[in-house]
Amino acid sequence: MTIAELQAMKRDGRKIAAVVCWDMNTASVADAAGADIVSVGDSAADTLDELLAFCASVRRGVARALVSCDVPEATLERARRAVDLGADLVKVEGVGTVRELARAGISVFAQIERADEARPMEEAGAVLIDFRHSGAEEGARAVAAVSIPVIGGLGGGPWLDGRVRAAHRLLDVESYLRDVRAARAVRGD
Repeated sequence: MTIAELQAMKRDGRKIAAVVCWDMNTASVADAAGADIVSVGDSAADTLDELLAFCASVRRGVARALVSCDVPEATLERARRAVDLGADLVKVEGVGTVRELARAGISVFAQIERADEARPMEEAGAVLIDFRHSGAEEGARAVAAVSIPVIGGLGGGPWLDGRVRAAHRLLDVESYLRDVRAARAVRGD
């Protein structure tokens, strides 16, 4: 998978599938299942070093998909560390940050919260956009405003160019853990 292929998918109206993973084995399954992007989210890490260790692990499990890594409080040095460990894309916030990283030759996956942020992110050099909590009207507006793919998880839907889902949600681990806790409560554990 390449960024050009993702952009062709948008032009052709084919949906992009992204899965958030934190380990090699789950990433390998997502890759084999046909995910276009395997993303390393920052919610499982307390420090940048932990996040980058997850990124390196995910990279070892992916042969075909693009690997994206969140880079909180992004700087050029932090983004380069993620790329050096195997990230094809770094996910960041802020137009200035996107511009700086894109100028340095790093492929940027920009995160936005409003439709009117999509165009400035594309102009700054983003190659992909994550639009959280988009909703049908705002999501469709963002998709129409840019030539790059707009995907999303939380609050995303068919109005976007694709979806992002966390692996544990795909497997419904949360429901399983609720059932285990309920069974333990009944037993008195």
